[in-house]
Amino acid sequence: MFKRKLNLEAFKDENFFLWGPRQTGKTTLLKHYYKGTFWLDLLKSDQYRKYLQSPQVLREAVLADPSIQRVVVDEIQKVPQLLDEIHWIIENTHIKFALCGSSARKVKRGHANLLGGRAARLELFGLSASEIEDEFDLTQLLNQGYLPRHYLGKNPKRMLNGYISDYLKQEIAAEGLIRNLPAFADFLSAAALSDGEIVNYSTIARDCGVSSNTVQSYFEILEDTLMASFLPSYRKRIKRRTIRASKFYFSDIGVVNFLCKRGFIEPGSELFGKAFENWIYHELRAYNSYKESFADISYWRLASGLEVDFVINDFELAIEAKSSAKIKPTHLKGLKALSDEISTCRQKIVVCLEQIPRKTVDNILILPYQEFVNQLWIGELF
Repeated sequence: MFKRKLNLEAFKDENFFLWGPRQTGKTTLLKHYYKGTFWLDLLKSDQYRKYLQSPQVLREAVLADPSIQRVVVDEIQKVPQLLDEIHWIIENTHIKFALCGSSARKVKRGHANLLGGRAARLELFGLSASEIEDEFDLTQLLNQGYLPRHYLGKNPKRMLNGYISDYLKQEIAAEGLIRNLPAFADFLSAAALSDGEIVNYSTIARDCGVSSNTVQSYFEILEDTLMASFLPSYRKRIKRRTIRASKFYFSDIGVVNFLCKRGFIEPGSELFGKAFENWIYHELRAYNSYKESFADISYWRLASGLEVDFVINDFELAIEAKSSAKIKPTHLKGLKALSDEISTCRQKIVVCLEQIPRKTVDNILILPYQEFVNQLWIGELF
């Protein structure tokens, strides 16, 4: 139904890992591009057992069939031992691999073979506005989240409940990532309250009854399972003292809403504004990844509290996310402070709910969110 912006056709002659949170549509996308391909689905218990016990069966199978050109392995993190066999096949045959998974933690932490740079690293995110196209509804997206099934679902809360339960059972418990599952479940709710904020590890540790070191390891698990990411602060060319800590964002705002027990988020509310900021970050990350822009994305904040939500590269672009239908001078304080600090910022934008683009006397572009999406995805911003 949705045409995804990640174009796997560009990687038809390459080996690649395709990572992404659960239910972003990785398997669906791979099936679209690789019909009739030799396919391993490690979610199937019989295939999981076979290749866990005898990973060399994969090498024997592909060598026995000269017609095989591409092999897809779904949920590769479940049997990392297969990566040694895959490495050998890549080195000794013409066969290409597409390796799909929702968690790189077991692979990385177990020092598994990551193919020594012989495979590109791709990531599939939840839906972007440009992929939804005519069906795009901002209020629906910020309430139900970016995952395709949830965005379209008639009962998203039920789906989100199942999604988080499956994450705890299949990603966390089944992979043996932690010992104390109830504490981790409490941590998820506490972490959701920090979405878009600098994390206070001590406060979360106290609320969950665990140590600060344990909380830090839990945040690492969220990163490794692609449920969340940290946005670094901009640290170059400093005149005045700036905040150095990173900000934390969940990968899906629907998950945040459910964990925080939010009801319906109304446009104009404070919660809508927080969700709006999460969405702008989501769009920037997806564009940066799919278009292989390799841009540095950060935020900028003075010790006084003045802040700019997103900075691209070395102040090529500065973006404030404001879910207001009328931008006021108070909304521009962060960008004006940045202009005083950094005179070389090429473009300053406020993404908002106003209807018509305009430019202030301070050369700040007030941009409706629909126009922001259009300009971003045709490459006019960075």
